[in-house]
Amino acid sequence: MTINANIMNIVDGIDVIDSGYYSKDFAAIYLLRQNDKVAIIETGSNYSVPLVEEALARKGSSFSEVSYIIPTHVHLDHAGGAGALMKQCQNASLVVHPRGSRHMIDPNKLVAGAKAVYGEEKFKEYYGEIIPIDANRVIEAEDNFVLEFDGRELRFIDTPGHARHHFCVWDKATKSMFTGDTFGVSYRDLDSDGQIYILPSTSPVQFDSEALIKSIYKIMEYKPQRVCLTHFAAIRPTQKVVEQLIDGINFVSNLAKKYATEGDAEKVIQDKMMNYFLEG
Repeated sequence: MTINANIMNIVDGIDVIDSGYYSKDFAAIYLLRQNDKVAIIETGSNYSVPLVEEALARKGSSFSEVSYIIPTHVHLDHAGGAGALMKQCQNASLVVHPRGSRHMIDPNKLVAGAKAVYGEEKFKEYYGEIIPIDANRVIEAEDNFVLEFDGRELRFIDTPGHARHHFCVWDKATKSMFTGDTFGVSYRDLDSDGQIYILPSTSPVQFDSEALIKSIYKIMEYKPQRVCLTHFAAIRPTQKVVEQLIDGINFVSNLAKKYATEGDAEKVIQDKMMNYFLEG
């Protein structure tokens, strides 16, 4: 097997893989190992599956040892590869938000929506074929649902704001919170002088700034030592990071409200967002 997977250890029991989606270090997949069992948080796209297989092999594991596959929400950069991965991981259950489960079982509406945005050609390039998942293999994780992962507690926290079908996952053993897009995006190439640069992920369909800020405070109640972002990897959630993230949420929300009815709203909002985040 050719070694292509980029794997980094976060803490004992957690590794992160670059999913290969879109560009380098853009979207993460997390491997949680507990004894001889594996849980996978986020899936990337169908094209990420061989990278997961390789990463498992390099860690002395295989698809047969995967117990759970857990997308934080059903946007396709997080869940597009779920069906293909479940097909390979025959001993695994999919754990998903109750609002997202139907889209994993029957992805037709999800696919139609994405194709409307990307077009047929780009959709195929980014995601390939989205494979439906047997309903009997799906676990719906309500708020505060606790998954017993071979003696390791994973708690699921309903965190709307980015999307209504979004949860975060609290790993009590390592004091790590897997935040999907709720805690924003932070790419290491944008850090400067050791300072973390973070900005909100503002999906256009279900974005709710007030709910998102509440979800961030909800995450911080757990006092996480690290937040494991899908975009990209683990950071320490200092008070400064939290303030920067919430300032960004308020800025984009107020911007949209102020200019939504302008004739050239799209260009104005885009320019002002670019200036704000570049200055940050």
